[in-house]
Amino acid sequence: MANQYASRLIGAPNTLEHRVFIEQNGTVVSSWHDIPLFADRNNSILNMIVEVPRWTNAKMEISKEEPFNPIKQDIKKGRLRYVRNCFPHHGYIWNYGAFPQTWEDPSQAHAETKANGDNDPLDVCEIGEQVGYVGQIKQVKVLGIMALLDEGETDWKVLVVDVQDPLASKLNDIEDVERHLPGLIRATNEWFRIYKIPDGKPENQFAFSGEAKNKKYATEIIHECHEAWRRLVSGETPAKTPSYDLSIRNLTVTSSPGHTSKNDSVYANLPQDSRKPPGPIDPASEYRCFMAPEL
Repeated sequence: MANQYASRLIGAPNTLEHRVFIEQNGTVVSSWHDIPLFADRNNSILNMIVEVPRWTNAKMEISKEEPFNPIKQDIKKGRLRYVRNCFPHHGYIWNYGAFPQTWEDPSQAHAETKANGDNDPLDVCEIGEQVGYVGQIKQVKVLGIMALLDEGETDWKVLVVDVQDPLASKLNDIEDVERHLPGLIRATNEWFRIYKIPDGKPENQFAFSGEAKNKKYATEIIHECHEAWRRLVSGETPAKTPSYDLSIRNLTVTSSPGHTSKNDSVYANLPQDSRKPPGPIDPASEYRCFMAPEL
């Protein structure tokens, strides 16, 4: 369960050097490949990795290219990336992260969205009341899914709730979210539509007219992305192409060409915990976006 995992922090948050590795029982593992997708398959409970805690702005994400896939802050044009505050929201409005052992294959177009995958692990929005932390492994249950079309790519957003949340027993499918958390689905749609506008990009679009699909549909997408990951980590799908260079190094998938011994120099030279206080945030990250009222 979750308490077997801990975070190894490298350097200071808000710096280019900062990394968060995931440890399992004191041993660094790949956040993407070694943490199982299913925490309890029989009860449909999945593991989620928190990349961005609710109400924060730093765009933290699993590094697909670095060995053992630590979490780092995204970089655009040489600068750390922060998501702007889009009124009335402050930062991310859920605990945002990814499902391990999933991959949205960029060579495959989805039959209904007509757009290829975005080359990332499957994105997850955890809507429970507890604010998470970077590198936290949460056990969650799936409620629904939305299909963002991000710069021409299919970028699924799975809505989930922490199984320990006080509302978890009442949230079992997408219609329960609107019943018990009215407005959250609409806010989620709005947030993803507008969050890049302050950076000079156009409004994002959704497939299905922005509709949130139900748990059954979401589960099918998760299984498709889990299978795409299996093809990647097993070497059936190349991890290196002219457009990307993914690290499939792992400790647990013994059939994978990326399977790595702890004696391997790459593993043995992973940095030790060197956590430091956060560095100052670039003042330019504090710009806000104000939505015009709907007429």
